[in-house]
Amino acid sequence: MAMNKTLRFRVLGDSLAAGVGCSRVEQSIGYLLANALRAAGHAVALGVHAVPGARSADLAPQVSAAVREGADLALIVIGTNDLTRFTPPAVGAGLLHDAVAGLTRAGARTVVVTAPDLGVLAHVPPAFRDAVSQASRLYANAQAAAATTAGGTVARVGSEVFARFATDERLFSADRFHPSAAGYALIAEALTPHVLAATAG
Repeated sequence: MAMNKTLRFRVLGDSLAAGVGCSRVEQSIGYLLANALRAAGHAVALGVHAVPGARSADLAPQVSAAVREGADLALIVIGTNDLTRFTPPAVGAGLLHDAVAGLTRAGARTVVVTAPDLGVLAHVPPAFRDAVSQASRLYANAQAAAATTAGGTVARVGSEVFARFATDERLFSADRFHPSAAGYALIAEALTPHVLAATAG
Protein backbone atom coordinates (compact mmCIF):
# COMPACT_ATOMS: atom_id res chain seq x y z
CA MET A 1 0.00 0.00 0.00
CA ALA A 2 1.30 3.43 -0.94
CA MET A 3 2.79 5.36 1.99
CA ASN A 4 1.51 8.71 0.67
CA LYS A 5 -2.11 7.57 0.83
CA THR A 6 -4.12 7.70 4.04
CA LEU A 7 -4.67 4.11 5.19
CA ARG A 8 -8.28 3.55 6.19
CA PHE A 9 -7.91 1.04 9.02
CA ARG A 10 -11.13 -0.51 10.35
CA VAL A 11 -11.43 -2.67 13.47
CA LEU A 12 -14.37 -5.05 13.76
CA GLY A 13 -15.45 -7.68 16.22
CA ASP A 14 -16.22 -8.02 19.91
CA SER A 15 -15.21 -6.50 23.24
CA LEU A 16 -11.55 -7.34 22.67
CA ALA A 17 -11.62 -5.32 19.47
CA ALA A 18 -13.53 -2.53 21.21
CA GLY A 19 -11.06 -2.36 24.10
CA VAL A 20 -13.24 -3.34 27.05
CA GLY A 21 -11.00 -3.46 30.11
CA CYS A 22 -8.90 -0.45 29.13
CA SER A 23 -9.05 2.70 31.21
CA ARG A 24 -8.36 4.83 28.12
CA VAL A 25 -9.28 4.25 24.48
CA GLU A 26 -5.66 4.86 23.49
CA GLN A 27 -4.80 1.55 25.21
CA SER A 28 -7.06 -0.50 22.92
CA ILE A 29 -5.85 -2.81 20.16
CA GLY A 30 -7.05 -0.56 17.35
CA TYR A 31 -5.22 2.50 18.63
CA LEU A 32 -2.05 0.57 19.44
CA LEU A 33 -1.94 -1.00 15.98
CA ALA A 34 -2.74 2.33 14.32
CA ASN A 35 0.26 3.79 16.14
CA ALA A 36 2.42 0.91 14.91
CA LEU A 37 1.27 1.59 11.37
CA ARG A 38 2.10 5.29 11.77
CA ALA A 39 5.54 4.38 13.12
CA ALA A 40 6.05 2.36 9.94
CA GLY A 41 5.35 5.48 7.87
CA HIS A 42 1.63 5.26 7.13
CA ALA A 43 -0.90 8.03 7.52
CA VAL A 44 -3.78 6.27 9.27
CA ALA A 45 -7.50 6.98 9.62
CA LEU A 46 -8.83 4.61 12.29
CA GLY A 47 -12.45 3.51 12.52
CA VAL A 48 -13.61 1.11 15.24
CA HIS A 49 -16.85 -0.71 14.45
CA ALA A 50 -16.48 -3.43 17.08
CA VAL A 51 -19.32 -3.98 19.54
CA PRO A 52 -18.88 -5.50 23.01
CA GLY A 53 -20.67 -8.83 23.24
CA ALA A 54 -20.66 -9.37 19.48
CA ARG A 55 -20.63 -12.84 18.00
CA SER A 56 -19.89 -13.87 14.44
CA ALA A 57 -23.59 -13.46 13.68
CA ASP A 58 -23.17 -9.75 14.45
CA LEU A 59 -20.37 -9.09 11.97
CA ALA A 60 -22.52 -8.30 8.92
CA PRO A 61 -23.66 -4.82 10.06
CA GLN A 62 -20.11 -4.00 11.14
CA VAL A 63 -18.84 -4.98 7.69
CA SER A 64 -21.52 -2.82 6.06
CA ALA A 65 -20.49 0.17 8.18
CA ALA A 66 -16.80 -0.32 7.41
CA VAL A 67 -17.45 -0.65 3.67
CA ARG A 68 -19.60 2.51 3.70
CA GLU A 69 -16.75 4.48 5.30
CA GLY A 70 -14.18 2.88 3.02
CA ALA A 71 -11.62 0.33 4.16
CA ASP A 72 -8.10 -0.42 2.98
CA LEU A 73 -7.11 -2.60 5.92
CA ALA A 74 -9.43 -4.37 8.34
CA LEU A 75 -8.84 -6.28 11.56
CA ILE A 76 -11.47 -8.71 12.82
CA VAL A 77 -11.26 -9.99 16.39
CA ILE A 78 -14.08 -12.47 17.02
CA GLY A 79 -14.82 -15.81 18.64
CA THR A 80 -14.86 -15.39 22.42
CA ASN A 81 -18.62 -14.93 22.66
CA ASP A 82 -19.21 -17.68 20.11
CA LEU A 83 -17.33 -20.03 22.42
CA THR A 84 -19.13 -18.96 25.56
CA ARG A 85 -22.49 -19.32 23.77
CA PHE A 86 -21.54 -22.71 22.27
CA THR A 87 -21.83 -21.60 18.64
CA PRO A 88 -20.94 -24.62 16.45
CA PRO A 89 -17.55 -24.09 14.78
CA ALA A 90 -18.97 -24.60 11.28
CA VAL A 91 -21.64 -21.96 11.88
CA GLY A 92 -19.31 -19.34 13.29
CA ALA A 93 -16.67 -20.03 10.66
CA GLY A 94 -19.23 -19.66 7.89
CA LEU A 95 -20.32 -16.27 9.20
CA LEU A 96 -16.70 -15.16 9.51
CA HIS A 97 -16.06 -16.31 5.93
CA ASP A 98 -18.90 -14.10 4.72
CA ALA A 99 -17.55 -11.10 6.66
CA VAL A 100 -14.03 -11.49 5.27
CA ALA A 101 -15.36 -12.04 1.76
CA GLY A 102 -17.42 -8.86 1.98
CA LEU A 103 -14.41 -6.81 3.06
CA THR A 104 -12.23 -8.42 0.39
CA ARG A 105 -14.74 -7.56 -2.34
CA ALA A 106 -14.67 -3.97 -1.11
CA GLY A 107 -10.90 -3.87 -1.56
CA ALA A 108 -9.78 -4.29 2.03
CA ARG A 109 -6.95 -6.51 3.12
CA THR A 110 -8.34 -8.30 6.15
CA VAL A 111 -6.45 -9.72 9.12
CA VAL A 112 -8.40 -12.10 11.37
CA VAL A 113 -7.59 -12.78 15.00
CA THR A 114 -9.13 -16.13 15.87
CA ALA A 115 -10.76 -17.13 19.15
CA PRO A 116 -8.51 -17.03 22.22
CA ASP A 117 -7.73 -19.93 24.52
CA LEU A 118 -10.41 -19.59 27.18
CA GLY A 119 -8.72 -22.29 29.22
CA VAL A 120 -6.40 -19.63 30.70
CA LEU A 121 -9.28 -17.88 32.48
CA ALA A 122 -9.10 -18.12 36.27
CA HIS A 123 -12.78 -18.92 36.69
CA VAL A 124 -12.49 -22.08 34.56
CA PRO A 125 -12.15 -25.00 37.01
CA PRO A 126 -8.76 -26.72 36.68
CA ALA A 127 -10.41 -30.03 35.80
CA PHE A 128 -12.02 -28.46 32.72
CA ARG A 129 -9.17 -26.29 31.44
CA ASP A 130 -7.76 -28.83 29.00
CA ALA A 131 -11.21 -29.44 27.50
CA VAL A 132 -11.91 -25.71 27.23
CA SER A 133 -8.51 -25.14 25.60
CA GLN A 134 -9.17 -27.94 23.12
CA ALA A 135 -12.58 -26.52 22.22
CA SER A 136 -10.98 -23.11 21.77
CA ARG A 137 -8.37 -24.55 19.40
CA LEU A 138 -10.94 -26.41 17.35
CA TYR A 139 -12.99 -23.26 16.95
CA ALA A 140 -9.94 -21.17 16.06
CA ASN A 141 -8.84 -23.74 13.46
CA ALA A 142 -12.26 -23.61 11.79
CA GLN A 143 -12.09 -19.82 11.78
CA ALA A 144 -8.60 -19.81 10.27
CA ALA A 145 -9.61 -22.09 7.42
CA ALA A 146 -12.69 -19.99 6.65
CA ALA A 147 -10.84 -16.68 6.79
CA THR A 148 -8.10 -17.92 4.47
CA THR A 149 -10.59 -19.31 1.97
CA ALA A 150 -12.35 -15.92 1.90
CA GLY A 151 -9.15 -14.08 1.05
CA GLY A 152 -8.05 -12.95 4.50
CA THR A 153 -4.92 -13.62 6.49
CA VAL A 154 -4.82 -15.10 9.97
CA ALA A 155 -2.93 -13.60 12.89
CA ARG A 156 -2.96 -16.18 15.64
CA VAL A 157 -1.94 -14.99 19.07
CA GLY A 158 0.76 -17.52 19.91
CA SER A 159 0.70 -20.02 22.75
CA GLU A 160 3.42 -18.06 24.51
CA VAL A 161 1.03 -15.11 24.84
CA PHE A 162 -1.71 -17.31 26.31
CA ALA A 163 0.89 -18.76 28.68
CA ARG A 164 1.69 -15.25 29.89
CA PHE A 165 -2.00 -14.59 30.55
CA ALA A 166 -2.25 -17.87 32.45
CA THR A 167 0.53 -16.89 34.83
CA ASP A 168 0.30 -13.10 35.15
CA GLU A 169 -2.94 -11.73 36.61
CA ARG A 170 -1.82 -8.17 35.81
CA LEU A 171 -2.65 -8.86 32.17
CA PHE A 172 -6.33 -9.07 33.08
CA SER A 173 -8.64 -6.21 33.99
CA ALA A 174 -10.65 -6.21 37.21
CA ASP A 175 -13.31 -8.55 35.75
CA ARG A 176 -10.65 -11.26 35.22
CA PHE A 177 -12.06 -11.83 31.72
CA HIS A 178 -11.02 -8.89 29.55
CA PRO A 179 -7.39 -7.82 29.19
CA SER A 180 -5.94 -4.89 31.09
CA ALA A 181 -3.96 -2.16 29.36
CA ALA A 182 -0.86 -4.33 29.81
CA GLY A 183 -2.72 -7.30 28.32
CA TYR A 184 -3.80 -5.32 25.28
CA ALA A 185 -0.24 -4.07 24.81
CA LEU A 186 1.01 -7.67 24.80
CA ILE A 187 -1.62 -8.74 22.26
CA ALA A 188 -0.96 -5.73 20.04
CA GLU A 189 2.76 -6.49 20.08
CA ALA A 190 2.03 -10.01 18.84
CA LEU A 191 -0.33 -8.74 16.13
CA THR A 192 1.83 -5.90 14.82
CA PRO A 193 3.98 -7.98 12.41
CA HIS A 194 0.83 -9.47 10.83
CA VAL A 195 -0.83 -6.10 10.39
CA LEU A 196 2.29 -4.54 8.92
CA ALA A 197 2.69 -7.49 6.55
CA ALA A 198 -0.86 -6.94 5.29
CA THR A 199 0.10 -3.45 4.13
CA ALA A 200 3.05 -4.67 2.06
CA GLY A 201 2.85 -4.80 -1.70
